[in-house]
Amino acid sequence: MSTVDPFACVGSVRNELIVAIFQKTGAFLSIVGSSLIVSDVAKKVRNGKETDPYQRIMVGLSTLDVLVSFFVLFLGTWMVPKETGWLWAVGNTSSCSVQGFFVVFAGYGETCYQAAISLNILLLIVFGWKQETFSKKVEKPMHFLIIAFVLVFAIIPLVYETYNPWCGGCTIIPLWGKCSAKDEGEFCIVRGNQKVELVLRLIAGAAILIVLIFCTVVMVWVYLHVRRQEMRNRRYNFGISNNADNHRESRRIRKILFLYTLSLYFSYVPGFFAVFVGDPISQSISDTVFPLLGFWNMLVYFLPNCLKYQRDHPGTWLVTAYFQVLRPQAPCAWSPSGMCAGQKEDVEDAPEMNFSKFNTANEQPTPSPIDPTNQNNDSNDNR
Repeated sequence: MSTVDPFACVGSVRNELIVAIFQKTGAFLSIVGSSLIVSDVAKKVRNGKETDPYQRIMVGLSTLDVLVSFFVLFLGTWMVPKETGWLWAVGNTSSCSVQGFFVVFAGYGETCYQAAISLNILLLIVFGWKQETFSKKVEKPMHFLIIAFVLVFAIIPLVYETYNPWCGGCTIIPLWGKCSAKDEGEFCIVRGNQKVELVLRLIAGAAILIVLIFCTVVMVWVYLHVRRQEMRNRRYNFGISNNADNHRESRRIRKILFLYTLSLYFSYVPGFFAVFVGDPISQSISDTVFPLLGFWNMLVYFLPNCLKYQRDHPGTWLVTAYFQVLRPQAPCAWSPSGMCAGQKEDVEDAPEMNFSKFNTANEQPTPSPIDPTNQNNDSNDNR
């Protein structure tokens, strides 16, 4: 059914088994991590607490990550047609099309939401927007455009039957086979459309590249902006406590943005190398690290609470802090006692978990710097 020989993409049967185990393990960790993020925001809504656009963006990103992690990365070759001969392939054409749909809809959707995080932080820190302004002017159109774009993008290959197996998964690619039973050396497209594949792959590659560039530019822009604020405050020694608090939180939010961008690079850059290099080793590395995106995002999302827990409990290791913060998020069955009554209370959110509380728009006007020379002249005139 497929012109790609089994195990060709990863080099050997042994390598494919290792990659499959790591991929399913990483997908499971991402499903758990993204589910914890969704659970955290849902718990806030259920308890009547305030949520901001950042947290709602994380819900969208995490929901799509659960879909792509489960249908594409965890189920993996189980949804690939068994005729391909790939490890554990027990699916059919329909299951392959379902997997291909979620590759595009959920995979590219979560990439767009990574850019949405960067946009949100850029407008807050650099342009001084409040979250209320972002919510009214940007948030709803942003969610609509992301979902509409990836939905249309995912439906087109379904119409043209261009979701087919390749390298142990199902993606946008035409299926090649023998032109007829008599022809032994010639191959033709037996399912799918090559023009559709070419156009959609160009759009997909451009979209990922644009997101990576945008997130990088925003990260550098925010860093330089906060750095200039620090230098200005240090130069003039402004003592307004509100400004000091805002700049301190801006630096922390800048770190959050850096870590989100780093997780994006860690997951997607190996895939670019695999496309251009095309050797089994780079493909194996890409297949191993890509499923961990949701897990990294979970670590970044809960990091402020973990650091706050460490400040409140000096001497606590970061791993222990993560356990204490994440334990209340887990279902009751996860607790050692197995009972809801045995669960710990939620750790109170750190300030930077809600970006609407601290951003540069809340600053008080800064006074003009005092020149010591003028101050001395004024005192002499008074004499």
